Amino acid sequence: MATRKKPATKVEPPEDSGSHLISQAILSLVGQVPSSKERKSKTPADDARKKANAAAAKAALAAGALALPPGPLGWLTLLPEMVGVWKIQKQLVADLASLYGKRSTLTSEQVVYCLFQHTAAQGVRDLVVRVGQRTLVRRASPMLIRAITRRIGTKLAQRLLGKGVARWVPIVGAVGVGAYAYVDTAQVAATAIDLFEGVIEVEVDG
Repeated sequence: MATRKKPATKVEPPEDSGSHLISQAILSLVGQVPSSKERKSKTPADDARKKANAAAAKAALAAGALALPPGPLGWLTLLPEMVGVWKIQKQLVADLASLYGKRSTLTSEQVVYCLFQHTAAQGVRDLVVRVGQRTLVRRASPMLIRAITRRIGTKLAQRLLGKGVARWVPIVGAVGVGAYAYVDTAQVAATAIDLFEGVIEVEVDG
């Protein structure tokens, strides 16, 4: 009698240490949506642009300072630099949501989408569906969140080499890292503004 072959089991590729550390950092970062002191604005576009510029400058300063140590010591600041910038961007997303009157419906999924859509679009593709000016936000299970952070971690780990090389060129490298953080934060703001300007529908749990 012929034996039936067992169906192949899909196995996730193992993470390297760099992507694992990044994914764990993202996982701990997005666990809670920050509060905001901002209130709904009568001119949200103008106020959002000012808030975005201020956050981008703050992120550039923080990233540039951490990139100052040269050589091997500089490599140790790579993850703290990324996490520090993400925290600034995370607060920025909450502040922009408040300016547009969307803070009460802001979810962790929206924060992840805003932070990483421009750098790891494939990683956040399961969170947000855009249909014209309407946006459907999925509520992610813990398993899906872990899968998403792994995708983002893998993508961002590929960029660490270039950032690490900058650590070997003190001052000049720090300026470049700061400039990148500024642009990166501006892109986060652009994604958030585009999201909050439209109609957001959050998937109901269960």
